[in-house]
Amino acid sequence: MERWVEETLHSGFRVRLKADKVLFDSETEHQQLIIFENEDFGRVMMLDGIVQLSTRDEFVYHEMMAHVPLFAHGKAKKVLIIGGGDGGVLREVLRHPEVKSATLCEIDRSVIDLCLEHFPDVSGGAYDDKRTKVVIADGTKFVHETDQRFDVILVDSTDPVGPGAVLFTKEFYTDCRRALASGGILVTQNGLPFLQAPELKQSVTYFRDLFDDAFAYVATTPSYFGGSMSYGWATDDKKLRTQKLAKIARRYKKAGAFPTRYWSPEMQAAAFALPTYIRELVEAS
Repeated sequence: MERWVEETLHSGFRVRLKADKVLFDSETEHQQLIIFENEDFGRVMMLDGIVQLSTRDEFVYHEMMAHVPLFAHGKAKKVLIIGGGDGGVLREVLRHPEVKSATLCEIDRSVIDLCLEHFPDVSGGAYDDKRTKVVIADGTKFVHETDQRFDVILVDSTDPVGPGAVLFTKEFYTDCRRALASGGILVTQNGLPFLQAPELKQSVTYFRDLFDDAFAYVATTPSYFGGSMSYGWATDDKKLRTQKLAKIARRYKKAGAFPTRYWSPEMQAAAFALPTYIRELVEAS
């Protein structure tokens, strides 16, 4: 008997994926989690009815979340990842030789364990890297209490439902700002502007109250159904998102010009050239 798994994120829009083989289907301490095989997307993980990861296209999201801010910053040594238990963003962060420590704060240890079991290539050994520090905790509590200062903070969160909702509040962003070192960059997962416009608009509004530069950039991940994915951008250095292509290319070469499948110096520059409907949304925030 065929089994189809439905994504339930959008109230007026539904997508179903065929589960050719279910590998895990159970309630963790914090959320409902299912992992299954699909002919088109590979191995897929969904949390609370929302696609989080597929092996066929995970590189898009993970490369763009990590490399855009790290190459814009140019000298980030300490990075904090909130969420991201699959280890994909961590994997990409650690490809930057100047990074001396990468702290990953994940609320649900079982997500890490299940991803290590079912998606080992996504983290690609990143959890064994001596620069990696894993903290099992609520991300909002961690940034509120930490006395560390990070050059880049990456919020690799679920959508603003369930345990991920608190990661879209002004209080959380305020604590992130406090935890950033001077000249630091905050990047957040901010959903699909075509279907989740209020989410991006609200976050950028909060950023504008807290930072000198508040904006967004985009990339298209096929398994995030409904258009381009937006990444919120916040920093006090307005020059970081408008750097010349040649400078980004030089930094990439210095980092070893490691192979990528989506990100490139050209894509970095293009990502901030927003489609008009998204730019108007961000600028009206």
